[in-house]
Amino acid sequence: MKALKLLLLLPIIALLVGCGGEKAANNNGIRLGTGGTGGMYYAYGNELAKLVQADDSKHVLDVKTTAGSAANLRLLREKFLDLAIVQSDTLSNAINGRGVFAAAGPGVGYAAVAGLYTEACQIVVAKDSGINEITDLVGKKVSVGERESGVLQNAEQILMSHGLTFEMIDVNYMSFADAAAALERGNIDAFFITAGAPTASIADLATKKEIKILSIDLDVQNNMMKLYKGYTRCTIPANTYQGQTEDVQTIGVKAVLVASTDLKDDDVAYLTEFVLKNAKNLPHNTSNADLTVTYAVEDIPASFHAGAAKFYDSQGVKVNVYDGKSSESVKASQD
Repeated sequence: MKALKLLLLLPIIALLVGCGGEKAANNNGIRLGTGGTGGMYYAYGNELAKLVQADDSKHVLDVKTTAGSAANLRLLREKFLDLAIVQSDTLSNAINGRGVFAAAGPGVGYAAVAGLYTEACQIVVAKDSGINEITDLVGKKVSVGERESGVLQNAEQILMSHGLTFEMIDVNYMSFADAAAALERGNIDAFFITAGAPTASIADLATKKEIKILSIDLDVQNNMMKLYKGYTRCTIPANTYQGQTEDVQTIGVKAVLVASTDLKDDDVAYLTEFVLKNAKNLPHNTSNADLTVTYAVEDIPASFHAGAAKFYDSQGVKVNVYDGKSSESVKASQD
C-alpha cells in the first residue's frame, strides 16, 4: 500500500520540482515567471537571464514558462516564483482583489520593480478573411489567450467595448504559438495577443501567411481608458510585421517586473539597475526603446519592493514602498 501511495505521489512531486515549488538543493537561481514560448515575456526573460549571467555570476535567473500575467501573480503569491513579468492592468486587479482575483483577496507578498515597455493589444486575422473590424468577429473561431493570462481579460474588455461578449464568438483558449499555428492552418479565424511588438509568434506567422492586425477606433480607445485602469494608446508602426504597410492604432498596457517580497533587497536593487541600464539590449516594444527611470515608475498600480526603491532613491526618485499590505502606489516624485 505504501508503495502504491508513493507511485501516486510521484507525478505531484515531479510537478513541484519542475515548477519550482521549493528551490532544489542544486538550484539557487531566482525563479522568473514569463509566459508562453511565442510571446515577448519569454523572449525578454531568456535574454535578461543571459545578460545577467554574463554580467554577474552571483545572480542566476531560472526562466519559467507560464500561462501569463494572472498565473504569474498567483505563483508569486504561492511562493512558486521569485520574480515575474505581468501586465499593469492585471497587476492592478490583483492588488485590489478584483476580477479573477476576487476570491483570493487583495494581493500581498509581491511588489513592483519596474515598468519595462508598452505591450500592444493585437488582434490578428488572415488578410483574406473578410474580417475588417472587431464587430466582424461575431460567430468566428477566436483565440482569446490562455486561461489565467492577461490577454484573456484584454480580449473580453475589447469585445465588450464593441458590444460583443464571449457568447457571441466561438471561444478558444490558446497560447501565442498555438494560436498562430491554428490561424495558419485555418483552424481559427482570429486571435488576441497582448505583447510588445514585434511579437515573435506573429512575426513568424507573417512570413508564412498574409495577415492583418485590426485597429481599435479612437472613440473606443477613449472609452476603454476611462472604464479600465491601466490602458494607454498604442501605435504599432508600419512595417513592424511583414506585409503590414500602415500603422495600427490600438491600446496597450505596461509590462511590469514584479518581485516577491522575500527576495533580498540587494538582489532586487541590482536587477532594477540592470534592466534600466540594459534596456536597449533586451526585447521590447519599438515605441519606447529608451527605458528611463520616469517610465519605470510612472503609473505602476502597486507599491515598490524595498530593493527597487533603494535604487530609485539613488537616482533622486521617491516611490511608495511595500509595507506588508496590498496598496496601490502614489506617483513618484523627484527630489
